[in-house]
Amino acid sequence: MVFWIFGYGSLVWNPGFEYDEKLIGYIKDYRRVFDLACIDHRGTPEKPARTCTLEESKGAVCWGAAYCVRGGPEKEKAAMEYLERRECEYDRRTLVEFFTDEDSLHPALTGVIVFTSTPDKVNNKYYLGPAPLEEMARQIATASGPCGNNREYIFKMEKALHDISHEDDYIIELANEVRKVLGIAESVPKEKKLLSPSQIPLKSHISPVKLHPLPEAIAAVVADS
Repeated sequence: MVFWIFGYGSLVWNPGFEYDEKLIGYIKDYRRVFDLACIDHRGTPEKPARTCTLEESKGAVCWGAAYCVRGGPEKEKAAMEYLERRECEYDRRTLVEFFTDEDSLHPALTGVIVFTSTPDKVNNKYYLGPAPLEEMARQIATASGPCGNNREYIFKMEKALHDISHEDDYIIELANEVRKVLGIAESVPKEKKLLSPSQIPLKSHISPVKLHPLPEAIAAVVADS
């Protein structure tokens, strides 16, 4: 058995298992939402953290990383058992198509596994559902658990998506709201790209500098040097 797993949360920057190949790309018709409770990693049963899951959204794309595990049944079993323990709040495994080309109509991979959750508070005890941005930010800013605090999770996700050059506006907005709660500065905007030679105007708007003749004494020194 060989399998591919798509990571869209902490798996992007911290897979935690042995893999043989990694691809950066995206899946279609899903978007990230912070609607899932975490009670054993960055939260507790009394004060759950908010973690990332996927919501079906027609036309959306979700960028992340796909990992391939191959090399024999024992290695593949060990990786899957690790993932099932780590992703225990996710009650579904969904098979998706994975794309690497932004304009491609044809997937690079099919049958890629992604851990998702049932958006139903009755049948899924970990599903919190949506909430106002400010309320989610307060929860993320204050929750913590055995693996660290909740705010570190969203800040690392924000950086990981920046590092793969596919930032998520929703994550940036939520992370900045968390910063407001904590009283720290918002993330620095991206630096403006330098113009390429083809983008530089041919005509300058700077007035030409008028040169004045050198005084005779200085001119004589320059001529003799």
